[in-house]
Amino acid sequence: MKAVGYHQSKPIAETDSLLDLELPDPTPGARDLLVRVEAVSVNPVDTKMRMRTQPAEGDAPQVLGWDAAGTVEAVGPEVALFRPGDAVFYAGAIDRPGSNSELHLVDERIVGRKPASLDMAEAAALPLTAITAWELLFDRLGVPYGVKTGDGSLLVVGGAGGVGSILIQIASRLTGLRVIATASRPETEDWVRRMGAHEVIDHRRPLDEALADAGIGPVDYVASLTATGQHLPAYAELIAPQGGLAVIDDPKALDILPFKRKCIRVCWEFMFARPLFGTADMIEQHRLLQEVSALVDAGVLTSTLCERAGQIDAATLRRVHGLVESGKAIGKSVLTGF
Repeated sequence: MKAVGYHQSKPIAETDSLLDLELPDPTPGARDLLVRVEAVSVNPVDTKMRMRTQPAEGDAPQVLGWDAAGTVEAVGPEVALFRPGDAVFYAGAIDRPGSNSELHLVDERIVGRKPASLDMAEAAALPLTAITAWELLFDRLGVPYGVKTGDGSLLVVGGAGGVGSILIQIASRLTGLRVIATASRPETEDWVRRMGAHEVIDHRRPLDEALADAGIGPVDYVASLTATGQHLPAYAELIAPQGGLAVIDDPKALDILPFKRKCIRVCWEFMFARPLFGTADMIEQHRLLQEVSALVDAGVLTSTLCERAGQIDAATLRRVHGLVESGKAIGKSVLTGF
């Protein structure tokens, strides 16, 4: 099968940082689906893994990619949720070969049926970010799902990125929260408003000052999707007593002692934790994606696809990795077909 991977971790500007490869077709395990991949998208985790994970000499090349949409070709002997011919979307597992390959193995318990109203590219933009946003809001911060009463507020830091784009939608359409997003350019401000943000502030400024100047008081929840280390002092000021902070990025340090006097809850969101550790509730990601799919088909949520980047090959993936690393990506870039 065709695939894209690498033998050595290198900066994305180098032509061998990602390579077109031919690899053996995989064989499904007990609860695996063998999916013919038709579309993939790129997330910050792809670029981080490329720079942090290097195959040992003599090992198979590293294949990245987690977001995918495609068609089930075959199933393992214990599969009960899907059958060959089903159109699916998913974000995979960080400890298995990635989805930048024609054929890909994924445990059925972290897979959902592709929204019927979306094409493969539109669907591939959603899984990883939707899982992250959903778990962050409902599982980690404990915001009630579907309860639209109340006057709580959520600050989404890095609103125009992949996670921010779908988190704004979920929070503004499925809860009663007032959603404030951060953006720093006219095009990103326009994007987050289209996603459903009620207010927008500039994250180039101290966030507590920006909120105050906008006439916005302390917020109940913060989703810190980027630059957590930079904004941490402001969070201690702007989060309301007994509020919550959820973090997804990788700050060099996380001193939360200043949050003690307000009893602010601090939690991590890492959507790969359930499949990585095979948790007893791993199937919740299947249920979550099924719900997201239904909400998309009902017109409640929309794809965050911003760019159809081209076909799935090393050259196109190198370009999109570079865009993600620049910090200027809006929504999601998706590649289709080999």
